[in-house]
Amino acid sequence: MRWKNARQSRNIDDRRGQRRRMAIGGGFLGILMLILGMFFKDSPLFQMFQQVAQPAAQQASSGGGGDYVPTPEEEELAAFTKTVLAFTEDVWQRLYPQLAQRYEGARPQYEYPTLVLFSGSTPTACGTGDSAMGPFYCPGDNQVYIDLAFFNELEQKFNAPGDFAQAYVIAHEVGHHIQNLLGISRLVQSQRNRISKQQYNRLSVRQELQADYLAGVWAHHTQQQFDVLQRGDIEEGIQAAIAVGDDTIQRQATGRVVPEAFTHGSAEQRVRWFTKGLRSGDPNAHNPFEGAYESL
Repeated sequence: MRWKNARQSRNIDDRRGQRRRMAIGGGFLGILMLILGMFFKDSPLFQMFQQVAQPAAQQASSGGGGDYVPTPEEEELAAFTKTVLAFTEDVWQRLYPQLAQRYEGARPQYEYPTLVLFSGSTPTACGTGDSAMGPFYCPGDNQVYIDLAFFNELEQKFNAPGDFAQAYVIAHEVGHHIQNLLGISRLVQSQRNRISKQQYNRLSVRQELQADYLAGVWAHHTQQQFDVLQRGDIEEGIQAAIAVGDDTIQRQATGRVVPEAFTHGSAEQRVRWFTKGLRSGDPNAHNPFEGAYESL
């Protein structure tokens, strides 16, 4: 993937090496922010509460990063991550408004997420983020969280090496940010206690597959705008999608597959929706929330 001379995003919160002192951003305050954010995100009261609570969450990390010296390999991963985030900014700044027109109550313009680089654990508006969770998006604070050590795990544990495999992961999490701006995340979350666990799992699968589709759309337009793809890159992205399929992970963990427990989609489904987005480049062309679940 050609990326080294491209722009790097400034929407980065680098917490690597910081020691978590007290998870103010987690616990009760984090849960409260998450709930309020789901249902009252645009209200002046929530915005005022967020202004007070977010600095408290940031203070939960002590300044232990002063003695932290990343390796050259880690610094290159950080530079790569910042560059991919910039690619997502440039693509979705242009594409998002046409997608938002399809969703009532969506934010009309794209808003950049902040990407948090952390090591070990860190406070978030959704509770304490841990590197064992892998990369994740928190709708309560509009931030993507990544411990760069995950990319080594992606290669060694999940057998998905390559920079485009890493780019797919970042683009998928940005896809969740887009869902948050559109109001999809709030609608899915609102069903948690209204439907059965199996029904909610299926809803979660649809949400994850849409994030995969949006990652594919992003890759399509990033190639058109910046000519970044090299031989083997698409295969790397597909291998990453296979690696994070529910059936792949279940088989590695327990030796058996339980489709009823899927929350992210099978390897086949994730590859299908990523490649659909990659081929079409149209954020409105396909929607996993439509049609029968069995046809995903």
